[in-house]
Amino acid sequence: MADNHDRLKSSIMAMNPKTREMYITITPQKLSANYSQSVSDFVDYLEKENQGLEKGDIEHFFNQYKDEIAAKDVIKEIDGNAGKLKKIEPKFYSIIVSPSKYELRQLQNSSQDLKVYTRAIMSDYIACFNREINGKALSIDDIKYFAKIEKNRTFKGTDIQIRENQPFASEILQLRNDIGKIRRGEIEGEIKSLKQKISALEKTAPHRQNGKRIVQGMKKEGNQSHIHIIVSRKDATNSISLSPGSKYKASEVMFNGKLVKRGFDRDSFFARAEKTFDKTFKYKRNYAESYKANKDFIKNPKHFFTTLLGLSTNEKVIAFKILGKSGVPIMNIPTNKVQMALKVLRQFKKGVDLATKSGSIGI
Repeated sequence: MADNHDRLKSSIMAMNPKTREMYITITPQKLSANYSQSVSDFVDYLEKENQGLEKGDIEHFFNQYKDEIAAKDVIKEIDGNAGKLKKIEPKFYSIIVSPSKYELRQLQNSSQDLKVYTRAIMSDYIACFNREINGKALSIDDIKYFAKIEKNRTFKGTDIQIRENQPFASEILQLRNDIGKIRRGEIEGEIKSLKQKISALEKTAPHRQNGKRIVQGMKKEGNQSHIHIIVSRKDATNSISLSPGSKYKASEVMFNGKLVKRGFDRDSFFARAEKTFDKTFKYKRNYAESYKANKDFIKNPKHFFTTLLGLSTNEKVIAFKILGKSGVPIMNIPTNKVQMALKVLRQFKKGVDLATKSGSIGI
C-alpha cells in the first residue's frame, strides 16, 4: 500500500497535462527591469525557428485576415496599440495552444490546419468577454492579434523526464568532476572505472530518446506543432482595455456614471476551444483527454474515476492507455480497489492544483 501510495503521489505531482489533451495557457506580458516594454523581444524569440530555413519553409505571422505578416509589422502594431496603459500594466497577452499528439494526428496538414483552427478559436476568445462597444457585443474585428505556428519543442527543467533523470545527471556530473580531479592529480582513482560507471548510468536513466539520456535543451521527437498568439490588451481602436486576465468572469460596474460590463470567462474559452477543434476536424474525443475530465480530476476525483469505470469497454481501454502515457498509473489499479484509489487521489488534490496551474492562466 505504501509503495503504491508513494508511486501514485509522485506521478500525479509530476503529471504533465499537455500529453493527454489540448493545453492552453494565457499569460500576461512579463514586466520587470529585465524585460522590455516592447513586444520586440518576444517576437524575436518566436522568429528563432526560421533561422537557416529556406524561404518556402518559413512560418510567418498571420491573423484573421492576412498571411505572411512581417515581424516588424507585428511589433509596430502591438507596440502602437497601448494607449493610456501604465508601465506596470501588460500591453499584450501571450496565448499558447498546444494540441496533444492524438489531436495532431487528426490533422492533414499541421501548419495550414492550425491556422484555420487559430482563426476559429480567436472568435471563441472574443465571445468570452463580457463587454460591449457602443452597445454591441464584441466581434473578431474588435481585437488585434498575431499568431505563429511553431513545430519544435525542447525539454525544459520542469518536464517530468528531466526531473526524473536529474539524480542520474547529478551523479554523472560528480563522476566527470572526479575524472577531472584525477587527471589534475588532485585525487587518486581509476578513470576507466569511473567512465564505466558513467556509461552504466547513461543506460539506466529512466527517460531516453533515440538511445540517449534525455537532457534539458534536447529537442522532443515527433510532431510538436503548437500555436503562439500575441493579442493586444487594447481593442483594435486602441480605446478599450480587454484583459483575459481579469479576475471577473461576468459582472457589471458603474464607470463615469454608466453601467459597464466586464470580465472574461476563461472556463468557457477552454471548453469552446476544445469543441471547435472536434467540430472542425471531426475529432472523436475520449473522456480521458477532455477538458471536463481535467476539471473532474482536479475538483472531483471521485466523479473522474467513476466516470472512467463507466465508459464502454473500448472507450475504457483507450482512456487507460491515454492516462498511462501521461503519467497517471490508473492502469495498475484494479476495479475492486476503487475506494483505495479515491482515498489516495483525495490526499493529493492540493498538489494536483499546484501542478496544473504552473503560474499561468491556463487549464
